[in-house]
Order: sequence, then structure tokens, then C-alpha cells
Amino acid sequence: MAVTILAPLSGTVMALADVDDPVFAEELVGPGVAIRPDLAGRETVVAPVDGRVVKLHPHAFVVQGDAGHGAVAVLVHLGIDTVQLAGEGFALHVAEGDDVTAGQPLVTWDPAEVERGGRSSVCPVVVLEGKPESVARHVDPGSRVEQGERLLDWS
Repeated sequence: MAVTILAPLSGTVMALADVDDPVFAEELVGPGVAIRPDLAGRETVVAPVDGRVVKLHPHAFVVQGDAGHGAVAVLVHLGIDTVQLAGEGFALHVAEGDDVTAGQPLVTWDPAEVERGGRSSVCPVVVLEGKPESVARHVDPGSRVEQGERLLDWS
């Protein structure tokens, strides 16, 4: 049984190898893709799967879903080096430990403001500790994805 992972935000899909951060580019935390968001003002990022918010920071979150034969944990990291912002510019809509449904608003931020501050707004979407062969992409790098569209399958 595969778990569908939805795009948590709209933008252009990138290969993780093209992310300017070796932890993501080398898939050290797991396989996935990245999304270069639109720079059109504040944007609300949504849960990529049904599950529980097991980690929540203003700049990143992990939602763990039940795949029936094991749990899938999806990390969404809002920008690169955004931990340095100490939460400034991010608004949380849930708390760690909350149960969420795919598509539910989790965090609002402004990717353009992140870029103006000299940081990348690229958002890795990663299956934590997943094996590369367990993740299938539904949107090729260079293509546009809309929030809520099927992005990845994990099996």
C-alpha cells in the first residue's frame, strides 16, 4: 500500500541534488524533492499527509502518518538557513502533537521576505529515513506543482 504525499505549497519542483545544502542534496535525512515557492507574498503551507505533527519549528515540521505497514514521516523545511530567523516571519497554526489531515494549514510565511534577507526560500520535502527506491515522484524537476497536488508516493 502506497502513501500519497501532497505538495505542501505551490512552486517549481527541484531535485534534492540541486538544493544548496549538503544534508538535503546528499539525501542524508531521506529522499524526496524540493519546491522553489512562488514569491508572491505570504503563503500558508499545508500538511502533506494525514498524521500527527511530531516535530514543529517555525521553519520546519514533520508529519508522521500511518501507512498500514509502517509509519511514514515527512519533513517539510521552509527555506535554507531559516533556522537563523528564530521564528521571525513565521506563524504556526498547529501545535506539536496535533493530529492533522492532508491539506490542513500548518505554517504561514513569506518566501519573498526570506529571499530579501539573503536566504534561499527553497523547500525540501523529504521522506525521513526512507530508501530512495521507496519514493516515486509524480512531478518532474523543472515542472510546476500546485499546493495539494500529488507530489510523491511512498511504499
